[in-house]
Amino acid sequence: MAANTTPPAEPQDSPDGYVGLEAEQAERLARERGWSTVRSLAPGTIVTMEYRFGRLNLEVRDGRVARAWKG
Repeated sequence: MAANTTPPAEPQDSPDGYVGLEAEQAERLARERGWSTVRSLAPGTIVTMEYRFGRLNLEVRDGRVARAWKG
């Protein structure tokens, strides 16, 4: 049986703060704040539902972040 491992800590950062930012600015800021993966998605993009520690998802509409969430 594999040992239980503790997942890496996520940045103490609220995804809500990215809504309304230009996509490039939001991606740069997220990486500066410690997100290991930043994923920009078009509205309606089909994504898997697995949770990934350290990943920030950005739904981008017309060049701006319309929605942001962890995982």
